Amino acid sequence: MRENFRGLKHKVLARILPFLLIGILRALATFLRFEFRVSQKALQKVSNNEPFLVAFWHGELFLQPFLVQKYGDKKKFWVLISKHFDGEIISSVVRYFGIGALRGSSSKGGIRALYQAIKKIESKEYVVITPDGPRGPYHSVADGVVLLAQKAGVPVVVSRVFYSNAWELKSWDRFRIPKPFSKVVFVLKDPFFLETLELEAAKALVKEKMEEDKCVF
Repeated sequence: MRENFRGLKHKVLARILPFLLIGILRALATFLRFEFRVSQKALQKVSNNEPFLVAFWHGELFLQPFLVQKYGDKKKFWVLISKHFDGEIISSVVRYFGIGALRGSSSKGGIRALYQAIKKIESKEYVVITPDGPRGPYHSVADGVVLLAQKAGVPVVVSRVFYSNAWELKSWDRFRIPKPFSKVVFVLKDPFFLETLELEAAKALVKEKMEEDKCVF
């Protein structure tokens, strides 16, 4: 009985929560000041229809869809999302922004999701991954980002989002939500390749690139 109730609750929340989150996102965005610091090399690859792998920290997910919306140039983006319940909610939200979802993680469905991601890249589409997702540890780099970049033969482009004033949740990823009237700086960095590196060296390079900018204000 308890399991049935939990399943029903998840189904109801899966239908309601995405609409609430989308509404909050849209409403909050009207009270924020956006600044975009975007790599011209990354934009050139988008213009030339050259796919790459986008990497951002799990805790900086909240406003990332606005960057895709602004610079995606009607290209198709896919984000690797876990099969956990929160992943179901995130999938529904990103679909609203025209971003597809590839469901899988290191603990469940990871190989299938990796295969799907490679196929998307081969079709000249773009894949987004959180190196520390879906369960952390905080700002760690799992194998997935390296394996995918090397198997697909594409560079990695780091995407960061910084807030001048934000709430920080007490979650493993220290998820951040900007406060109204704060400034939001999107940083999209130059592409870099991992193909010649061993796994641990490649993971170290990804972490180094992702943490170069501690603060942009």
